[in-house]
Amino acid sequence: MTTTPHSLLILAALLSAIASMLHIRIMFGGAAWYDRFGAGQRIVDLAKAGHWYPTAITSVIAIVLAIWAAYALSGAGVLPRLPLLRTVLCVVTSIYLLRGLVIVPLLLFARERVNAFALWSSLLCLFYGAVHGLGLIQVWPALG
Repeated sequence: MTTTPHSLLILAALLSAIASMLHIRIMFGGAAWYDRFGAGQRIVDLAKAGHWYPTAITSVIAIVLAIWAAYALSGAGVLPRLPLLRTVLCVVTSIYLLRGLVIVPLLLFARERVNAFALWSSLLCLFYGAVHGLGLIQVWPALG
């Protein structure tokens, strides 16, 4: 299969869109889903109590991830050019990579805080960041 220079940013958009939809599904799944996906006991307890906070914060995350997907599609040329495209794509890539790299100091200095969720979510974020970064490199000259 031959890839176009834009295909990695399309994949990046798909990954962010999947993450956005997963967050929406978690909201509707309630406390059990918050717990399953490592939200932390405080959020799980608030969700069990029917508090607004878990839904609000998860909604914001879902919206941000959807916006990131739109920016990746814009960078790939699928959507019209969005404002501050290069800057936003650089920031998104950096956030994914930094979030993924959080595992390194945890493994070195706070191993007791590393659980399965911390490990797999960090690896996923590193993968997402790498896909975004490579896609950005591919289209950088065209984003002029």
